[in-house]
Amino acid sequence: MWRVTWRNLFARKVRLLLSAFAIVLGVAFVAGSFIFTDAMGGAFSGIIKGGTADAEIAPTGANDFDSQQDNRTIPAAVVDRLRALPEADGVHPYNQLQSLYVIGSEGKLVGGNGPPGLAFSDVDTRSVTGNRIVEYVEGEHPSGTGEVAIDVGTAEKGKLEVGDTITLVTPGDPPTMRARLVGLVEFGEGSLAGATLTIFDPEAMQELFFDGRDVYNGISLNAAEDVSQQQLVDAAVPLLPEGVTARTGDEVIETGEEGLSQVLGFLNTFLLVFAAIAMVVGTFLIINTFSILVAQRSRELALLRAMGASKKQVNRSVLAEAFAVGLIGSTVGLAAGYLLALGLRALFGAIGLDLSTAEFPVNPRTVVVAYAVGILVTMLAAYLPARRASRIPPVAAMRDDVALPEASLHRRMLVGTAMVVLGIGGMVLGFALDGGTDGLSAIGGGMLLILVGVSLMSPVLGKPLVHGLGAVYRRVFGTVGQLAAQNSLRNPRRTAATASALMIGLALVALMSILGSSATASTDKAVEETLTSQFIVSNVVGTPFSTSVAEQIRDVDGIETVAQFRQAYPDLVGGGSAFVGAADPDQLAEALQFPMVAGALATLKPGTVVVDAATAQEKGYRVGDEIGLKFQGGTVDLEIVGIYANPGAIPANYLVTLDTLEKGGLAPLDSLVFLTKDDAADTEAIRTAVEEITAELPTVTLKDPSQFAEEQREQINFFLYVIYALLGLAVIIAVLGIVNTLALSVIERTREVGLLRAVGLSRAQLRRMVRLESVIVAVLGAVLGVLMGIAFGVALQRAIADQGVDVLDIPWARLGVFVVLAAAVGVLAAVIPARRAAKLDVLEAISTE
Repeated sequence: MWRVTWRNLFARKVRLLLSAFAIVLGVAFVAGSFIFTDAMGGAFSGIIKGGTADAEIAPTGANDFDSQQDNRTIPAAVVDRLRALPEADGVHPYNQLQSLYVIGSEGKLVGGNGPPGLAFSDVDTRSVTGNRIVEYVEGEHPSGTGEVAIDVGTAEKGKLEVGDTITLVTPGDPPTMRARLVGLVEFGEGSLAGATLTIFDPEAMQELFFDGRDVYNGISLNAAEDVSQQQLVDAAVPLLPEGVTARTGDEVIETGEEGLSQVLGFLNTFLLVFAAIAMVVGTFLIINTFSILVAQRSRELALLRAMGASKKQVNRSVLAEAFAVGLIGSTVGLAAGYLLALGLRALFGAIGLDLSTAEFPVNPRTVVVAYAVGILVTMLAAYLPARRASRIPPVAAMRDDVALPEASLHRRMLVGTAMVVLGIGGMVLGFALDGGTDGLSAIGGGMLLILVGVSLMSPVLGKPLVHGLGAVYRRVFGTVGQLAAQNSLRNPRRTAATASALMIGLALVALMSILGSSATASTDKAVEETLTSQFIVSNVVGTPFSTSVAEQIRDVDGIETVAQFRQAYPDLVGGGSAFVGAADPDQLAEALQFPMVAGALATLKPGTVVVDAATAQEKGYRVGDEIGLKFQGGTVDLEIVGIYANPGAIPANYLVTLDTLEKGGLAPLDSLVFLTKDDAADTEAIRTAVEEITAELPTVTLKDPSQFAEEQREQINFFLYVIYALLGLAVIIAVLGIVNTLALSVIERTREVGLLRAVGLSRAQLRRMVRLESVIVAVLGAVLGVLMGIAFGVALQRAIADQGVDVLDIPWARLGVFVVLAAAVGVLAAVIPARRAAKLDVLEAISTE
């Protein structure tokens, strides 16, 4: 039996190639996801280790991986006390800033699209790795307020050289400054992952950004010889004021890597979801392939049974072939995953995350998961065909008829109907839970059940559409069209299984199209109905900017109100995270029509908070409740004084006053500034005046409401395009399934093809027949997928309507294009099988057993 199995593998290697290719693509996505996130983890872990000394002293909660720019400082007197410690070989006080960016020689911002713009005072600290945190490779150390050094990568990207006068965008006042570039540095561990680094003279940094005060953000300590990190910390703690913490370098690294793992875990899960979709679609291809191969080999398997082979031996023979396909596909997929990870590196590099110097490791975990996924999916997909093969009675299998009995379709219909009913029940339960995480999980689970159920029911559900296309074919293509329709109906399960793979991909594409279109329409509505200010100032790279921009705008003639809006991301006491916005409520009320569900915006004072309605419903909040927000500077207790219907123009679930963020230890930086003009003021004059203020700030732009809405649409569309690209892999596998099914179908019908040619069917007509069969499969999958995508999209939009996506917009034209493209894909998928069918020798085909 093993010799027979190996002979079959080599005899049918071309037929199994496309099935293996489906595994290659799925495993590549799984392996590539792990390799890429491992590379990111290694790069960021290197940055954390390379920037951490033996002991780190800072205000409690500061300088963690997820902390924002801190406004708390340590007085210089603490540094003097620490320098007397015999356990410390070096005491290095420093100041740091975020959101400080370099402008290149061509006037363009360097970096800023994700990786931070960092600034540090000049220090000579060694990290726990033993290397200096910063090494000068050219030029000299900066001195005075007019000199800086930058990292080599930033200099190369900005085409800057030592001696140039460069422009910096700062979070301070003024928001831009010019300085002479006197030195180039390298980060001690190499990669900054796209971040920019600017080095200032220590006293100059205090003068420029700390009002000339002799204070520091933190203090790094290097241990003396034979002194451990813990001994150094224990010696330093008694010398520290209240609210300042000393931690060992290892503790700082561990905390930073925990925060990093959460971020990378989310990214990895996000990518693996699409890998799972690709594997599910690939499963349809494998099931179809082995079903057809088993049907084609029915006589061979019957002969083996007649010669004494047991059911288990036949079963093991088919599963052994599946194992070989899975093994080969997983091996090639693992290699392709490495290439995919490099492709992701290039993609993320285009948006600012530079991993060009990072190592891309293939860890044992990645190898185990890749082979486990590839082989298990293939074996499970081949199990049902293998089971059917083992149950073939020798006498029955000698017949030519290998079509499925109708009872099989009846069972599929019953199981599929049950799954659809359960899926609908899950979605109803999700709506009953009023949205939230649990509700959306129930809705998602219901959608999955419906997808699988409809896949099982598709042989019956697809018959009306196939009959309809058959009627059209007969009118347009005559006998050839009738033959194509009949061939599609001959084995409805095979046709439906092939179409189901495409159905799943297009259902998800249609779902995301509806959600994206609805989100865009909701944003447009929110801006139109709630935004009453005439202008909005925002940062094009999504990072906060200097408050001095708003202060300068206040002096512009004709401006009535300047509403500054800030953001923070604290944790909730009791678990969970919060998306917090901060503003002056009176100024914000002038910029927006703020619909309140309970309470009044005017009651928002220091020590209070208003919450959006969706969050209040999910958390069970009521006016008068107290909540705690855990900022990096400590917990701030707040009383809920109002609940608002989120107008969409406010990107926050919680709204507080500006002082709350300062109590939380965050430096004052604006995310948005809403400008309202006097009724009599000239709009264009105000635009010109404000643009003069922002002219030297390439990160900050002025927009009117329509431009602001367009900016939001671009962000939504960018995310949508990323989703389309990731779902595209599943669609590609589905197309391969059509190619594979048609190719195997042609082989299966070799004798029939020969007879058709013998009775006068031309090669062109034969190719047309195969193409028309492919179009039926593609259109069937597209129509079912788009219909389900519409149903899912409408349901999901209603489920999240109270979270800002309150306008349902179905992009009918785009969905129609998907169906037309599916038909075109059907034509392309049939090219190779149709050409092979047309090239068959008539006499050899007729004589084929």
